[in-house]
Amino acid sequence: MKIASSTDLEKLEAQGLEAVFSNRTPWDILCHSAATWPDRTAIRYLNDASDPEQDTLLTYAQLAQKCQAAARMFRDLGVVPGKSVALLTQHTPSAQIALWGAQIAGHACPINPMLKPAHIGALLKAGDAAAVVITGVNAEIDYWTALVPALRAEGVTLPILACDSDAPSPGADGLFEDMIAEDSGTDIEPEGDEHALAAYYHTGGTTGAPKLVCHSRGNEAHVGQSCALLHDLTENDVVVNGFPLFHVAGAFVYGLSTLSAGGTLLIPGRLGMRNQAFVRTIWQQVERHGITIVGAVPTVLAGLNSIEIDADISSLRWFLTGGSPLPTELADATERKTGKGVRNILGMTECAGAIAVEPVHAPRTPLSCGLRMPFSEVAIFAETEGDADPDNRMPTGETGIIALRGPNVSSGYSDPARNAGTFLPGGWLVSGDLGKLDAEGRLYVTGRKKDIIIRGAHNIDPQMIEDALLAHPDVENAAAVGMPDAYAGELPVAFITVRGGASLDENALIDFLRSRIDDPVALPKRIGIEASLPLTPVGKIFKPDLRRKAIAWAIQSAAERIGLGPDDIMIAVDENLQTSVTAPETRVEELKNALSGMPISLSLSAGKS
Repeated sequence: MKIASSTDLEKLEAQGLEAVFSNRTPWDILCHSAATWPDRTAIRYLNDASDPEQDTLLTYAQLAQKCQAAARMFRDLGVVPGKSVALLTQHTPSAQIALWGAQIAGHACPINPMLKPAHIGALLKAGDAAAVVITGVNAEIDYWTALVPALRAEGVTLPILACDSDAPSPGADGLFEDMIAEDSGTDIEPEGDEHALAAYYHTGGTTGAPKLVCHSRGNEAHVGQSCALLHDLTENDVVVNGFPLFHVAGAFVYGLSTLSAGGTLLIPGRLGMRNQAFVRTIWQQVERHGITIVGAVPTVLAGLNSIEIDADISSLRWFLTGGSPLPTELADATERKTGKGVRNILGMTECAGAIAVEPVHAPRTPLSCGLRMPFSEVAIFAETEGDADPDNRMPTGETGIIALRGPNVSSGYSDPARNAGTFLPGGWLVSGDLGKLDAEGRLYVTGRKKDIIIRGAHNIDPQMIEDALLAHPDVENAAAVGMPDAYAGELPVAFITVRGGASLDENALIDFLRSRIDDPVALPKRIGIEASLPLTPVGKIFKPDLRRKAIAWAIQSAAERIGLGPDDIMIAVDENLQTSVTAPETRVEELKNALSGMPISLSLSAGKS
């Protein structure tokens, strides 16, 4: 059934959840695909983007067999229900096998390997890890050499296996690929049903305070199959998925969805969409492999627009994007260049990656994130005493706090004390975004209530930055917000006040933060040293005023790159973050191009001379 509207969703839902999605877990999905399309290619992995003869191919039957081999090997290492396999890997066939094998034996705990060792160690403990798989020594991206000794120094005694290595990986307790190749034995039947724990996914936690989302098997399966439906995936699709598997988009929105439909996941090497040999030849890759769908964050999409089309791209159907706001100008430019549609996705880790999806069979609606997941509910809440209130819903077209509930929504964090304000009674998940619903049921994000900064596809908790700044003895107050950026969507910036008599330098402060912020992408790009920070009547820092200043910074920076100084332009940002800029008449078009793609609501006019 093709889904193009809320009416189509309602017709689908009339059939009942189990009739529509009979495969209730990821392993159910993989078994079904292996039985239905045993010899079709499930994964094509590009070892060398210039030489298809070196591609690694994995059929659905092979994938299922290897997942079971991994599960048996993990079980031998002590991974049982209630214990996890921590995965610190690039997106490769071995990583896919480890992810699903871990969920058969116990549960998975994918972790960003670029986090600092102390934070990774805390996540291993919080995630009940019994074994660890890390990308081994290789010429492209070697974090093994520094990370494994550092983890041992942090007191991690778990078995650590190397995968995808090109060279010996010192300290490895085994090579993942060799260990599953040597396996033989009886298949393991996963214990529990769709409600059982499938994975812990970490999200925006502060230093030393891991924040792990509990994914049930049903959460992941529902998102995979729902996205396949709304994106009209079939066994004939070839989907580019360069997202890491510690990101829910890589695992479920683009990954499990394709596997549920019998299509082929095309993984562009260890570096994903940072593999320049692949990206620079993207249109030739489309022709060579019959690529039908490209999944990419808006920043990557913008880069593809600068590459001349030098091949037959008639196989290409859609570009799918999400992870940060989609500027209308970027979507328009991509569609003009390629003749292929761009569709947006809104998701978060707490619902396995999908809140709403633009159906491929409906027209793209500027600024819309599309329709809710099947069998889910999206509502717009008003606030009561500062909190999202399920009993106080906003009418159609009115802005409030986006909330959702349904089979995609997690039961909460591994530490229930962290659920307050995010997971509410009645199964509601408060997204933290401000938005509205139109009469057709399409969802629009209009701002952010929650403070999370989204840089590319990375979620950054501003408290992590603020805590690190407040560790400086001369910093009195600190606040971090997102600054609009045409490439990354947002960049982290911060504002501070200093203690009486102190003198601080911005560059010295940034150097101070380098050893205190676990995630390098969270390092502020700019720090404003202020006489005071805006406060609410109850004394809390009022971040909307700081976001207005950050927008002005972004515009000033873009103007300076084309030779316009602060006296050449006028910037006004109102309380709703609507932005107006006045520039010399002869430079308006040039400034418009410089600001193109920046996720702000902007009006630009001539007036300065």
